[in-house]
Amino acid sequence: MAAALGGLGLLRARLRLAAAAAATSAALCRTGHRTPPLRGGVAAAALPWAGRSYGSQAKEEEELRVRYLDDEHKGIVVLGLNRSHAKNALSKNLVKMMSKAVDALKSDKKVRTVVLRSEVPGIFCAGADLKERAKMHSSEVSSFVSRARATINELANLPVPTIAAIDGTALGGGLELALACDIRVAASSAKMGLVETKLAIIPGAGGTQRLPRTIGVSLAKELIFSARIVDGEEAKSIGLISHVIEQNEAGDAAYRRALALAREFLPQGPVAMRVAKLAINQGMEVDLVTGLAIEEACYAQTIPTKDRIEGLLAFKEKRPPRYKGE
Repeated sequence: MAAALGGLGLLRARLRLAAAAAATSAALCRTGHRTPPLRGGVAAAALPWAGRSYGSQAKEEEELRVRYLDDEHKGIVVLGLNRSHAKNALSKNLVKMMSKAVDALKSDKKVRTVVLRSEVPGIFCAGADLKERAKMHSSEVSSFVSRARATINELANLPVPTIAAIDGTALGGGLELALACDIRVAASSAKMGLVETKLAIIPGAGGTQRLPRTIGVSLAKELIFSARIVDGEEAKSIGLISHVIEQNEAGDAAYRRALALAREFLPQGPVAMRVAKLAINQGMEVDLVTGLAIEEACYAQTIPTKDRIEGLLAFKEKRPPRYKGE
């Protein structure tokens, strides 16, 4: 796996070159020149994973709990926001902890899927910690926003699938966190919105870019201009989230659905999952011709892996594959 994953960095560089080549090709086509084609990305007590089946336990005072799940959930890592006194608002310390956790996860080959959730009932994340921000000098505010934006980008660029479990309110930076995840699951009672214009500012951690890419430009403008808050049902209807679930008594319905979804990812080839995410993310930023070249380059990365050999052998022997991530 080390060789395959080590090649992802080289692959990213090749994809950038492919995009540049395709752009040049398009320009030449417009002037009448031809170029050759490119070649080459229930209650907690009833369900163990709801509150007890963790490989590592976190202290109560930790604002971010990083938990590696065990048994049938092995390979799933849960990032739990835990600032109950501040509604999980993004403080300098929480952003620092998240950056450190994400940095560790991106190089951990045992990680297969990351679930981002809240461990505070009724709230996902209320956005930036405005009380802390009010005490900052203007230069500190700019630095904090830059650090938060960078951390959310790091989350978006994790090489494994990420799922946001929204069991409560996700506003401003909280929704921007969720938008950085590959998939969003929410309880029907959850509230979501980019409300920054109420404060005479705009979303500054990716919201103006990721929301339009998720729900479309016109509707994203409407929500940002109005600072409107939507519930889980409306969020599902406009494509902001992938799944909506009726909230349960424990208040963790979205988290449970996210875990069930993450378990569907576990049996798949690890290298293929990482390269598939890279191909999709890179391809969505370019035209179709370039995107197809990116897919070709990414597909080539899966050919020499031991995972692919194991997958074909398991198919032939009619048994579940035993992937090692190689």
